[in-house]
Amino acid sequence: MDRKFDTIIVIPTYNEVRNIERLISQILYLQPEFDILIVDDDSPDGTGRLVDELSEKYDRIKILHRSKKSGLGTAYIDGFRYVLSQNPPYERIIQMDADFSHHPQYLDSLLKATQDKDFSIGSRYVPGGAFLEWRIDRIMLSYTANLLVRFWLGLKVKDCTGGFRCFSRKVLNAIQLGTIKAKGYLFQIEVLSRCL
Repeated sequence: MDRKFDTIIVIPTYNEVRNIERLISQILYLQPEFDILIVDDDSPDGTGRLVDELSEKYDRIKILHRSKKSGLGTAYIDGFRYVLSQNPPYERIIQMDADFSHHPQYLDSLLKATQDKDFSIGSRYVPGGAFLEWRIDRIMLSYTANLLVRFWLGLKVKDCTGGFRCFSRKVLNAIQLGTIKAKGYLFQIEVLSRCL
C-alpha cells in the first residue's frame, strides 16, 4: 500500500450523519497530512453509507463497518487494531469524537504535544480548555468523575475521562489492546492508566 502520511485520526460514529461530512471536510482542509478512519456501528441514519461515498472520493478517508452498536471502547479498540495492522505503519494515532466536542482546529496542537512524548490529551481542564454547549449537570458530573478517578488511582492527570488524545504507535502496542476490559465510559480511564 502506497501512503504518504504517518498520522491517522480514529473517529467512532453512531448516527452522526448531521456532523460527519462537515467534520471530515474541516479535517481534510486543516490537516492535509492526516488520514481519517471512521469506525461506524451500523448507524441507522446512514452515517456509514455517507462515509463510504466520501471514501470513494478521497483516499485519505477509510471506514471500518461494525455490525452493531457495541460500545465506544470496543469501537476504539477495533479502530486501533486496524491502524496498527497497516503497512507502512502509522506513527501517530489520534482519537476524537464526531460531534465537534473535539474541534479539528486543535489537532495540530495535540500532535505537536507528542513530538517528544508518547501520549497527549486535549484537556477541558487546562488554560484554554472549555466545555462547549454542555449543560451544568454534565459539567459537574465530568468534574466530579475526574476528581474521584484522580483520587482513587493516584493519577496526576487533570482530564482522566477526556477522549481527545494522541498516541504514538509504540504506546498503543505496549498497552495490550486485547486485554482491555472496559467497553464504555471507563474505557478512557483504563487506557489512560495503562499509558501512564
